[in-house]
Amino acid sequence: MILDNIKQEIEKANTIVLLTHEVPDGDAIGSSLAMYIALKRSGKQVDLIIENCPRVYNFLPCAKEMKEKSEIEQYDLAIALDCSDIKRLNGFAAYFEKAKTRIVIDHHGSNTMFGDYNFVNPASPACAQILVTVLEYIGIEIDKEIGTCLLAGIITDTGGFKYTNVTAETFEFVADLLNKGVNVSEVYKRVLQIVSRASFELRRIAMNRLELLEDGKITFTYITLDDMQKSNAELGDHEGIVEQGRDIEGVEVCVFLRETEKGDYKVSMRSNEYVNVADICLMFGGGGHPKAAGCNINLPLEQAKEKILAQIKPYLK
Repeated sequence: MILDNIKQEIEKANTIVLLTHEVPDGDAIGSSLAMYIALKRSGKQVDLIIENCPRVYNFLPCAKEMKEKSEIEQYDLAIALDCSDIKRLNGFAAYFEKAKTRIVIDHHGSNTMFGDYNFVNPASPACAQILVTVLEYIGIEIDKEIGTCLLAGIITDTGGFKYTNVTAETFEFVADLLNKGVNVSEVYKRVLQIVSRASFELRRIAMNRLELLEDGKITFTYITLDDMQKSNAELGDHEGIVEQGRDIEGVEVCVFLRETEKGDYKVSMRSNEYVNVADICLMFGGGGHPKAAGCNINLPLEQAKEKILAQIKPYLK
């Protein structure tokens, strides 16, 4: 059983590195911090390597202990969390590849099973929810600190419990966290409601540019590097923009493009009912979930827009 293997590898490892995907969201950050706290309490020498963590997650326990690099060349064990492909390991794939043993814990259906041991459950709404099972199996008590981190991940990837991926177990776990003193409403507010001034400005810009296409079934918008600079935005301040068109009546697919420093565009897609945006993003070398996915595209804005729309149109009813 995979969980037996994971437990054994954690028990025998002395040095452990935790890694997650590029441009980490709440599930990536929350899952990583929960595992970090759990392993530290088990007496392990553990490093959590995340570069440029979005400031919205600074309130989480042990967030200040994240590292941007490590002096250790080879760890006994590397654990990748909420990451579907080794190429997305936030630029730190070498730590994973050089480790003596490698474990993947994830919930993406597009996961490439790049670890020695892969515990992947696409039916789970969040990697954080999978960790509930993992931590309990290896004998780690989920207390207020760990629970706060896990809750941040679950709230992020369920859109505040509003997406169809929510399960009965999700609410059972949250109820248990309430009993342990986790402030569910405060975590919800910090993760989903409070935005920085820069984030507010970017959302305003994106909303002003938002287009309704294909008889109102697609929304499209974008922000540029210039927008980011003029708004004094930091990494993560663009989070949530792709959702802006999702609640408009009749919209099935939302598309949001963000220009990167490399000159290409980071594409985020969301769908409401029937379009599998993970399949569309896969055509551009990306992936994700059926109703939330992403990719990169290296074309001028208008060409990128045309190419993306051409791939979406056949899926529309």
